[in-house]
Amino acid sequence: MNNNKILQIKPLGFPWETQDPFLFCAYHRDEYPKGNEKMGPETSELRGRHIGQDFVIKDGWRMYHGQKVPGFPYHPHRGFETITINKEGIVDHSDSLGAAGRFGEGDVQWMTAGKGVQHSEMFPLIHQDKENPLEIFQVWLNLPKASKFVEPHFRMLWEDMIPLVKETDSNGKLTEINVIAGKLKDIQAPAPTPDSWAANPENGVSVLTIKMEAGATWTLPAANKEVNRSLYFYRGDSIKIDGQSISYNHLIHLNPGEAVELINGSAEGYLLMLQGKPINEPVAQYGPFVMNTQEEIQEAFADYRRTQFGGWPWPMQEQIHDREKGRFALHADGREEIK
Repeated sequence: MNNNKILQIKPLGFPWETQDPFLFCAYHRDEYPKGNEKMGPETSELRGRHIGQDFVIKDGWRMYHGQKVPGFPYHPHRGFETITINKEGIVDHSDSLGAAGRFGEGDVQWMTAGKGVQHSEMFPLIHQDKENPLEIFQVWLNLPKASKFVEPHFRMLWEDMIPLVKETDSNGKLTEINVIAGKLKDIQAPAPTPDSWAANPENGVSVLTIKMEAGATWTLPAANKEVNRSLYFYRGDSIKIDGQSISYNHLIHLNPGEAVELINGSAEGYLLMLQGKPINEPVAQYGPFVMNTQEEIQEAFADYRRTQFGGWPWPMQEQIHDREKGRFALHADGREEIK
């Protein structure tokens, strides 16, 4: 497909393919069961799973790298950023700087790994009397060479900080847009971490989540022609763009210089939009390290072996917080936010 407004249409894989300045996007939807006393699934429910590498959906959910609690026990990063968008469920964060947090539905964590950090992201099943569904996106945003060794930092964009734009079409059908990064018309998202590629408005970084009522029509405004713009239609029925009908579970690369009218089909439609000016630098990646050359990747491994990026100050690899703990963020400087 190649026309004025649509550049390409592709099926969604796992993880989702992205364009520079983004590295990839992982979408996680897990229908977790009730939790046990340790905030994991019942032991009997772990039978038949490849514990430690459980990435195949079984009974509607996965353990990922978790042994007892689903999630990603401590692991290192260098040279890029993670943007974790929570739509449902609980995420517990802990890192090698001594920072920690718990965030839930509607919250976003923006973390700049910079010169190196270890962190864990666990999904505690805090409810013992009902199921614990989880839905999150994790987006990897690259850092330019000049920022690869900035100090690690994370910022919480709490649900009440993130603008929710509601637009009703001529037929009274509603579209809701969460403005996580960048600007939508005159609505500005909260600031990302200070060293982010998104911190400079000239880079045109925008992250939107979009929910469309069945039959709704909404127009995505044009952007700077220099940016890459990708639309991920991950749940719904079908959507029509520029006369082309597209079923759900597809990626659409758009011409950023053109406004695009979206006409949703017969079910609620859910989309993610990632947009940004490309960094246009070489990318060398090996697992959790993203640099510009293979030599720098080897240096990252050597530095990690030598320093452990500060070590792990927490008692558990699968660090989780108290069941009754609410949403909070404890920063490396001791500052605490409680929601």
